[in-house]
Amino acid sequence: MSDAFVVYVRHGEKVLIMQRADEVADFPGAWDGIYGVGNPEDIDAVTARVTECTGLPAESLEHVRSGPARGLEFGNRLNDVIPLLFVSDTNEVSPRTIYKNHDWVDPANIEHYKTDKAEGTGAPRYAIPQIGAMYGDVASFLYILKTSIGQEQNVAKEIRARLSGTGSLKDIQDEIFGVLVPGHVRGYIFVEASALHHVEKLIGMVGMTTTRLKNCRKVLPGVSPLENTLSYLEPKAATAGIEEGCIIEISGGAFKGQSARVVRVTESKEEVTVELFEAAVPVALTVRADQVRVTQRVE
Repeated sequence: MSDAFVVYVRHGEKVLIMQRADEVADFPGAWDGIYGVGNPEDIDAVTARVTECTGLPAESLEHVRSGPARGLEFGNRLNDVIPLLFVSDTNEVSPRTIYKNHDWVDPANIEHYKTDKAEGTGAPRYAIPQIGAMYGDVASFLYILKTSIGQEQNVAKEIRARLSGTGSLKDIQDEIFGVLVPGHVRGYIFVEASALHHVEKLIGMVGMTTTRLKNCRKVLPGVSPLENTLSYLEPKAATAGIEEGCIIEISGGAFKGQSARVVRVTESKEEVTVELFEAAVPVALTVRADQVRVTQRVE
């Protein structure tokens, strides 16, 4: 049974990392999660440790899950350390005890965190080895797959089929959490997983037991930052980007291929009212917003 733990605290889409004080005997100045010694199964005691080190009120913290113990090397000794994930409804942190600084970072940057100019420009040392891998044990990262254009849904269906089987991919079924296919993004899909190597195994890039996934070219390097990706995953109204005065081309219905000018946008119904250029008599025509394509925007 492990007697050490490291806590990762999430607030929104950010994860908390803490910097140890220079006077600390072990790993002075290094960054990690919130490290503690004690029984990781005693959630009240772990919560108290988080509050002690961060000033985050216990009532603002909620335990989400705990991961398996990892044997981590600390100098000349090997410690079993259990990662835990908490969420906080506040981001007001006051570093205490062995910590002097803190930062809220995108999970994609947890292993590549750069200190500010006052601290230096190099990558900092981490007190907890495998800090990113341990975060993946209790949380997840977002990876981007490059697919053939027009085959995004087929690739996603094949991934789901592979994960529902009982074959060679059974051991990673609990490591893949979701497959996201934004309707307005062509040639890419997103996979939420605990680690990159699980995604590579899923699509047949590593190992000999899984065939290469058809129409899936590769996994893009690195982890996709949530702050740059979430906007692509949020559903957008069909009227987004359409304004009065825009020139559009109708892409569906009886007037397909004709050009028109937008005279009114009805966002609640996701409709636009247009006047056809080729009509002998100007007539207002209402069409669905997803059946028009903007060819010229208003200055």
